[in-house]
Amino acid sequence: MKEDNKNYREISVIGAGAWGTALAEVISRKGNKVSLWARENDVVNSINTSNTNDLYLPNIKLSELISAHNDLSNVLECDLMLMVTPAQFMRSVLDNIKDNLHETIPIVLCSKGIETKTLNLMSEIAEAIIPNNPLAILSGPSFAIDVVNNKPTAVTLACKDPDVGKNIADRISLPTFRPYLSEDVIGAQVGGATKNVIAIAAGVVEGQNLGESARAATITRGYSEINRLAIALGGQEETLSGLSGMGDLLLTCNSVTSRNFSLGIKLGQGLSTEEATNNLSSVAEGMYSAKAIDKLSNKLGIEMPITNAVKDLIDKNRSIDEIVDNLLSRPIKKEK
Repeated sequence: MKEDNKNYREISVIGAGAWGTALAEVISRKGNKVSLWARENDVVNSINTSNTNDLYLPNIKLSELISAHNDLSNVLECDLMLMVTPAQFMRSVLDNIKDNLHETIPIVLCSKGIETKTLNLMSEIAEAIIPNNPLAILSGPSFAIDVVNNKPTAVTLACKDPDVGKNIADRISLPTFRPYLSEDVIGAQVGGATKNVIAIAAGVVEGQNLGESARAATITRGYSEINRLAIALGGQEETLSGLSGMGDLLLTCNSVTSRNFSLGIKLGQGLSTEEATNNLSSVAEGMYSAKAIDKLSNKLGIEMPITNAVKDLIDKNRSIDEIVDNLLSRPIKKEK
C-alpha cells in the first residue's frame, strides 16, 4: 500500500482505449512511470512489445515509461489513478479493485456518461464504492488524437478539495495540455455526459442535410438542456459556460472525429442503430447516456426534448421524420 504522496510519481490509468492511452502518454511526458490497464491481451502485447496501441491509436509511438497490464492487481500500487473505462463499466471495475485500493490514492474520473441502471453520475458510483478516496473529474474538449500529437488542449479538472485538484493538475499538465481548476464536480460531469447526446442530434441534422442553421439551433437549444439538468442536480451555470460545458459541446458537435457526431450522421442518413454502430472499436457513450438522461429528466421534471428525441431514435420509438416534425411544431415560447 502506498503512503500519501502528493508528488504522484507512480500513476495508473485504468482503460487503454484511445483516451486512456492518450492520457497515459501525456502523463509519461513529465517523466512519470505509468501503468496502463487494458482488457484486451492484444493491446497489452502491442504496447509492451512495440510501444504502440494498434487497436485504438494506430501509428502513434508511445513512451517507454508506459507499461501495460491486463491484471488489475498489477496497477494498484500507485500514487494517483485515472479511471478511463466506459461509463457503463465503471461500477464493475471499481468493485473489482475496492478491497485492494489504498484510500489515500486520489481517483480521477475521466469517463463521460451516466449509468443507465441507476441514473448515477460517475462520482456517485465512486463515492458509494470507495467513499474515502479523494475524487476528481477530468472533462472538456479533447480528442485523443489531438492530445497525443501535442496539439494545444485545455480541460476542466474538478475536485471538491482544491489542494488535491492543484496537486493533480501540476502532475498531469503540459504546455500543450492545460487543466483549469474547478470545484464543481456535478457540473463538469453533466456537461461531459449530456454533450454526447446533443452531438448525436447534431449529427442527425447533418445526416439529414437540414443545414448549418439547423445544426446551430440544435447545439444552442441542446446547451439549454444541459444547463437545466446540471442546475437541477446541483451544478453551477458558470461551469457549463466553460470548457466542460460549452467547450466540449462545440467540439463534439462539429467534427467527424467525434464518435457521437459520426453516429448521428449515420442515423440521419437512414441507417439503423445496429448498422451505424457496426465495426466501431470504441463506445459512443451518447447512446447509453440518452436513455439515462431521458429517465433522469423525467424524474426531475425537466424538459429536454432533444435528448428525448435522440433516445426515441435509438430505441426506434419514432422515425426521423416524426421526430423532426415534432420538434419543429413545438409551441412558440420564450427562450430560456
